[in-house]
Amino acid sequence: MKIQIKKIGNSHGLILPKELMQRLDLKRGQELHIVELAGGGFQVLPYDPDFEKTMDVADEIIDEYRDTLTALATK
Repeated sequence: MKIQIKKIGNSHGLILPKELMQRLDLKRGQELHIVELAGGGFQVLPYDPDFEKTMDVADEIIDEYRDTLTALATK
């Protein structure tokens, strides 16, 4: 499904078609969590505070051990 980023007031947003909202069981006002993927894309998930905390910890570990992780990835 192709959707466009649109200007909404002073911001930008995605307008999801009604049928997609129904299929994914999304509700207006529901919070979502966006995860950037290594290949340059992203994944949108239902917001989960525990997941957000986990991702924050993972980001800290990646930042702290970036050189080590890079070395392991190239072996």
